[in-house]
Amino acid sequence: MIWNFKMRSIFLSALCATVVTANAQQAPDPRVQDLVRAGKLRAALFLPQFTKNMVTGEIRGDVHLVETARALATRLGVELMLVDYPTPTKAVEGLKVGACDVAFLGIDPSRAADVGFSPPFVELDFTYLVPAGSSIRSVADADRPGVRIAAIRNHASTITLSRMLKHATLVYDDTPDSTFDLLQTGRADAWASVGYALQPYSTRLPGSRVLEDRYGVNRLAMAVPKGEAGRLAYISEFIEEAKASGLVQRAIERGGLRGVHVAPPGNPE
Repeated sequence: MIWNFKMRSIFLSALCATVVTANAQQAPDPRVQDLVRAGKLRAALFLPQFTKNMVTGEIRGDVHLVETARALATRLGVELMLVDYPTPTKAVEGLKVGACDVAFLGIDPSRAADVGFSPPFVELDFTYLVPAGSSIRSVADADRPGVRIAAIRNHASTITLSRMLKHATLVYDDTPDSTFDLLQTGRADAWASVGYALQPYSTRLPGSRVLEDRYGVNRLAMAVPKGEAGRLAYISEFIEEAKASGLVQRAIERGGLRGVHVAPPGNPE
């Protein structure tokens, strides 16, 4: 009897220790426990990162963005929810007011006051779309007096280009479709943006070409609201793992994306 009592005590102690250990292992990382508690990850996308079915409201984002966000949601054990915005500026505003949890943004110092950036996970080539018969054959050809270059206001491709141009003039609009209209109607001689995003528009303008060379790259990262140091550290670790494991490369390949590359390890200046 005494032996049985001792054995039961040892067994119960071991069982309690196992339960405590299991609960400790299942406890959410304190850096992201707010996301786990909410049960969802709200990932912001802005045009042209997504398309939206105007009948059903369904959002379809670019493969390399959605699969990366879904992998993060899976790691957190929560549902992925895509939130659509018309412009990068609106996505940043959504982060600031807590309407979304993360956004895919180009790393740029002009945004550093509002958001924190993870290391980049992809690099996107910046280039031009030019109409049929254009004399612009390379990026260098576009920077000439009298050349009008259409650009999306506050887009990373625009911010980069505005620091480089010496002779050409930028003409702005707020969304990809309205900026494309500047080129299509002859109010611009070229459209500067992310190469892979220009490809679908090229099919809508017969004879147009997306240039092969580039004037820069957009290092795309996950952004979080400023001051969320814990969340940022957790997501930064996830991004490095996603690059090293091949997850990002596989997403790029499934999307058949031209001009999109896995970013190197770390966070280059």
